[in-house]
Amino acid sequence: MESIVKRRVEVNGIKMHIAEKGEGPVVLFLHGFPELWYSWRHQILALSSLGYRAVAPDLRGYGDTDAPPTVSSYNCLHIVGDLVALIDSLGVDQVFLVGHDWGANIGWYLCMFRPEKVKK
Repeated sequence: MESIVKRRVEVNGIKMHIAEKGEGPVVLFLHGFPELWYSWRHQILALSSLGYRAVAPDLRGYGDTDAPPTVSSYNCLHIVGDLVALIDSLGVDQVFLVGHDWGANIGWYLCMFRPEKVKK
């Protein structure tokens, strides 16, 4: 879709699928349930054209991201750990954070547990 790059990155012991486009400050999009990165495709294109690097992962257990077999692998600490490792792998200290539905809940946990990783 219009040069959106898709790749998998190693984060927190799993391989996470991400879609990204653009250069500049990173905007990290977190999808809801039962969605994928694809729900952000229009926003990725729009923000990348405005000078941002838009990044949307498939969260743990969704889409092309690994799905660990145990229920305990899906607590908020693991998922926030995935996001912190993703942010670090992008080579930035902070991101602009956007979350929808269940992704908003995960975003709130990221803000509570690791506020230094979130710019706005």
